[in-house]
Amino acid sequence: MSLYSILLADDEEEVRKGIIRKIDWENLGFQVVGDAENGEEALEKIEQLKPDVVMTDIRMPYMDGLTLSKRIRQKYPSTKILIFSGYDDFEYAQQAIKLNVTEYILKPVNVEELTEILNRVRDNLDEEIEQRRNVRRLRESYQNSLPILREIFLNDLVKGNVPEGEVRARLEEYGVNILGASKWMAAVISTETPEKEEQDSLPLKRELIPISVKQFMEDSLKQYFRFAIFNSTSNIIIIVAIDEFNTQTGFIDALEDTCKEAGKILGVTITVGVGHESGKLEQIGESYQAAVDALGYQAIVGTGGPIFIRDMEPVNRGRLQLSQKDEVALETQIKFGTPETIEQMVREMMGRMEDTRVHASQYQVYMLSLVNCIMRMMQQYDMDSRQIFDGQNGLAKWMDDAGKREEFTGWLIEAACRMNEVINRRRDNTARAVIEEAKKYIKENYRNPDLSVEMICRQLQMSPAYFSTIFRKETGKTCVAYLTDIRLQRAVELLRETSDKTYVIADKVGYPEQNYFSYVFKKKFGVSPTKFREV
Repeated sequence: MSLYSILLADDEEEVRKGIIRKIDWENLGFQVVGDAENGEEALEKIEQLKPDVVMTDIRMPYMDGLTLSKRIRQKYPSTKILIFSGYDDFEYAQQAIKLNVTEYILKPVNVEELTEILNRVRDNLDEEIEQRRNVRRLRESYQNSLPILREIFLNDLVKGNVPEGEVRARLEEYGVNILGASKWMAAVISTETPEKEEQDSLPLKRELIPISVKQFMEDSLKQYFRFAIFNSTSNIIIIVAIDEFNTQTGFIDALEDTCKEAGKILGVTITVGVGHESGKLEQIGESYQAAVDALGYQAIVGTGGPIFIRDMEPVNRGRLQLSQKDEVALETQIKFGTPETIEQMVREMMGRMEDTRVHASQYQVYMLSLVNCIMRMMQQYDMDSRQIFDGQNGLAKWMDDAGKREEFTGWLIEAACRMNEVINRRRDNTARAVIEEAKKYIKENYRNPDLSVEMICRQLQMSPAYFSTIFRKETGKTCVAYLTDIRLQRAVELLRETSDKTYVIADKVGYPEQNYFSYVFKKKFGVSPTKFREV
């Protein structure tokens, strides 16, 4: 079992060392990860170490135990707090209760009493973790959620929102038996109910019709096909596996019979759009879109049966188009990828021209779509086309001869990589500019004792997490450490150049508490401000 982490704060070093030495921490399930001699130092270490438990004296310089507890509760509400107090004062106890302090302990405390308290704290932590990790409850909750998760996943699948590597695992996880087929097809079921005045004659209430249609289709098809049937926001969708036991034609014939039978029994008109077959389950979204397109032909061929997209568009032997998802993927690679991943993405997109047999004009449209994506990004980032295309005038040449795909591919890769280089350079320059602005703001406002990362980020209109990351990357230190250095550097100048009292200098550099200023100064330079001036 892993040990719970604990931090001890007390201004008396002997007390801290005594407690740390006398307690068998590991046997009690704890490890001491740090100690502090005042509340300010304790808070800094808590932010770094994130201990499970904080033990603090109530009386400490710079920040007392109650103030420290309040700050802990604001930022780390689950942390357990143990307060030591030498004051049997009801008011302190009341404040501690309001702060939800775990234990309020009167000094002096002996080893047996503290051991008993730590046992209670450990048991309490164990119980909380057990509640969060209650496997049986989580499993039951997960099982109850499976039908909903399954529908969400299948909807994402037909819309192309599932990463390729996740499809098989998720289908197995949700018990959807359509793997291992030679190809797949999508169908979209549309239900047309009678006019309002005729609804009284329906055998079912209107709100029950979609449920009944789905159940009827499922019962009728399950003895012949492996499929998944699920609801979308507007229709019912089927993904059917075509293998050695059935055929595409057989599926359409079965839909024809089912639509007629459902019409008789349920009293509604059912039309099913059927998309073209797909050799990859990850690309079933194309079949789904074709099924939706097939429903658009109802006005021409009528309703009450299946409409196969290939019957409506027999000359379309394939589909070659750059989808919105493709554009987003290409833009993402140009913004954040490497030359290797950019090349891989472009070659994958260009490879579709080899896999799809369409008219030459469609190849040109596809190539223009890729170029248009590049040009839009150039406009978005205000790039000079000469900087990206390096004076090339080859675009018209590639468009005139779509057969020169390899040359066009190389041209496109080179342009995308140059854009990636420009964007990365600008991003680095922007980060450096932001850090310079932050440094300037700190130098102008270091006298303010309330200056914080949050205040700086409000000025810069950035998130604290991202700002902290780039600040450390650019400067090699945290923002708080940088602010402390600025304050202490200015303090050194004032100590050398003026005869101001220490408390005046402390206030001038952002430390309203003179004693804490002296503490921080000595920690940095090894001597107090007064001694420093005498050297």
